[in-house]
Amino acid sequence: MYVPDPQPSRQDGGVAGQSSYVERAPTPALAAFASAVWIQQVGDRPVEQRHAPHGGAEVRCVLGEAPRLLGPLTTAAYQEIPAGGTVVGVRLRPGVLGGLVGMSADELVDQDIAGTDIWRDMAHLTDLLGEAVTPRAALAQLQSFVAQSADELDPLVNEAVRNLMPWHSSGTAALPALLSISERQLRRRCRAAVGVGPKELHRILRLQGFIARVQASIAQQSASAIDLTRWAVEAGYHDQAHLSRECRRLLGVTPGEFLAQSSAACTCGHDHAASYVPMLRPWDGRFVQERRPILA
Repeated sequence: MYVPDPQPSRQDGGVAGQSSYVERAPTPALAAFASAVWIQQVGDRPVEQRHAPHGGAEVRCVLGEAPRLLGPLTTAAYQEIPAGGTVVGVRLRPGVLGGLVGMSADELVDQDIAGTDIWRDMAHLTDLLGEAVTPRAALAQLQSFVAQSADELDPLVNEAVRNLMPWHSSGTAALPALLSISERQLRRRCRAAVGVGPKELHRILRLQGFIARVQASIAQQSASAIDLTRWAVEAGYHDQAHLSRECRRLLGVTPGEFLAQSSAACTCGHDHAASYVPMLRPWDGRFVQERRPILA
């Protein structure tokens, strides 16, 4: 998931000369492999963007340059986007990366590498993206490439991921028995498909449960609904202190700092619903959001 620049004045959107960010559901052909796609257009000043761990990987391209692959993150990573730049991207679901790149996903953890190091036909894709008439057309080309390159998912890992979502409460201890597999084999298959083991993935997805509540409250402009202590427990933390430790470890800031940065950066209309809605309890009426249409 995109996380706002710690310098929010550089991330305002919706005004000429400034930045915008629109995130949507992927095309039907890509839906099994990606959770969201996005278009980001940067204004007249470069943007330093922070990426939060979300359990998956990202294929993204600053138009005019070759696509890059951002592997699964275990801590926040930063990327500078040049002034006037347009970025199109695909956010892969946890468990997709291994089949997409044809190697064990744990070799790509915390790596930001050129797509040419992974896929042979990157030069052709780069040309197609550069020739696209609009950012949406470029994104459609990128989605088509990823959908055609992705391999079948490991069904066991896919079920493990489903059970580690932040609206589940079982955690990792019950997974081996639930999936009829040894803890060692589960860890091996999870690392091959996702990049990290079940425990690390659980920590990351749990943090995404907190981030989802932050983004939903901003989208609803509901400052009165902010309750960090309640959100911590709902996302699976023991208490707010536990959330604070994990937030510092994975994002490098406290929950309060993250909330302030997000509020300053995203109240201008940045749309992150495609990422945060799946991380919320489906039956939680406080955060009910309509599914955004496909961006293609």
